[in-house]
Amino acid sequence: MLYIELIRLWDEAVRAIDSRDWQGALTKLNQITDHNCRTMFVVASTHIALGQVDLAIKALDQVIAKDSCLAVGFFQRSAVHMMANRLEEALSDCILAQKYMRENPVIDYKQLGLRYKMYSWQVLYNAAAVYSRLQQWDKARDILMAASEERGAGRSNLIDTALEAIYRREVLEPLLVPEGEVFRPRKQEVDQLKPRDFLGEAKVITSLIPNDDFRGFDPLRPQKPGYYEPKVIDGQDSRYMVMKSAYVAKGAGELTVPAGAEVFVYSDEDKDGLAVVIYDGKRGLVPNFLLEPMGKKNKAKYKRIELANGIPHPPALKPPNRPQRPLEFHPTCAGATHTTPPTTSNSTRVPTQQAQTSPQDSGSVVVKVHYTYTIALRVPLETPFRDLQEKIAQKLGQPVTNIRLRHRRHGTRVLMPLNGDDGLDSLEGVAESGRAQIWCQNEDPLANRTILYQMVALYDYNAQGPEDLEFSEGDTIDILSEVNEEWLEGHIAGKIGIFPRSFAHQDTESISGASTD
Repeated sequence: MLYIELIRLWDEAVRAIDSRDWQGALTKLNQITDHNCRTMFVVASTHIALGQVDLAIKALDQVIAKDSCLAVGFFQRSAVHMMANRLEEALSDCILAQKYMRENPVIDYKQLGLRYKMYSWQVLYNAAAVYSRLQQWDKARDILMAASEERGAGRSNLIDTALEAIYRREVLEPLLVPEGEVFRPRKQEVDQLKPRDFLGEAKVITSLIPNDDFRGFDPLRPQKPGYYEPKVIDGQDSRYMVMKSAYVAKGAGELTVPAGAEVFVYSDEDKDGLAVVIYDGKRGLVPNFLLEPMGKKNKAKYKRIELANGIPHPPALKPPNRPQRPLEFHPTCAGATHTTPPTTSNSTRVPTQQAQTSPQDSGSVVVKVHYTYTIALRVPLETPFRDLQEKIAQKLGQPVTNIRLRHRRHGTRVLMPLNGDDGLDSLEGVAESGRAQIWCQNEDPLANRTILYQMVALYDYNAQGPEDLEFSEGDTIDILSEVNEEWLEGHIAGKIGIFPRSFAHQDTESISGASTD
């Protein structure tokens, strides 16, 4: 089988899986006559999604036969063996999967085309699931305790839930590669499936004929600016004529031609009252009754409507003069005398910008509010923060209880809450030179929770589970509790969750300064 055909069928099968068309994907995969281990893994995943356990086991047997060191193959087959109640084979596959992980805590299969990270604790979890089905609860508990000490994302809640299930003597469900996550062909190979034209296409660079897009070969033909004499069938009466009035195309093959335009009549045979003409380098149909022969009279009549090259004349009217400012003469040297003409009530003066603007009120401040968009408003300098919060909430159309104001202190990146608790009662402690910047977050109020301190995110953190707190670099995080030495519980934008301590930095100077104010 040609490799390019393998890539094409493989890509079409993956596209069908993305749209959850499992039967269509299986049809494409069955057309592949020379499978590799990755395409067979796709076949096995399709059978699992269709609930065909026995066929999935056969496909995974071929995956391991083609690559006997593929740890994710043993991991997937152990789960399918448990679904078929083949517990001894499932336990053997868990042991082999742990062996071929070669003491690595995680293996990322992204480079091979599988967007999945397999962790060692997941293999141990499946081994514990086998022992739970064998009613060997002590072994299952010991393996889960060992899995809790392994590193990896998303293990905390799952291991704890599994231990509780073991204490209640409940059977654990096996872990599988998520549905829809399969090995995919490389993007570079898929892009090469598209046909390429290495020679390219001829392109008209310049031509005397308007809108000339002719790319073929044609003998030289007599030309003059804007017009040419097309080839016609011998015996036909071909000539130039003028449009009496404008015509707008109403169907396929018809032309839109303005009034007074000169067109070349290619054929005026009666075709539903339409004549074949050429205008502006294009061929099409126009009504016969709108055509009239060219002559001195109509040439002069439509002389200014259109040029030979299709570009209209510029307007004949002159542009209006700009307003004249009265001249002011100043002496340039000693002894020179100049006079200034008298000004009348009709003279035009251009007012300066200084005269138009009014001085700013010294007792007010311009507040720039950073929200999902930016707004600005002017308020008195002594406005309390509670009143300012109500005005901003009214401007944003949000409830007062659902927005939170923050400001940034000098020399720090932390956004401190603006609630009057830090000793600042009004904008006088925040504004500088008549301006103040405030950050506004739309969030639900924290009920019965205390903010211990705040930290600034050093990196982006993507949630690995429903209990994680997702944030971006530079965000200010409210710390609610310390889970352990490595994990913290935080709050941002109305969301509460846990995150690694190493992803954020505590600005101790700003926190201590806020507490002492």
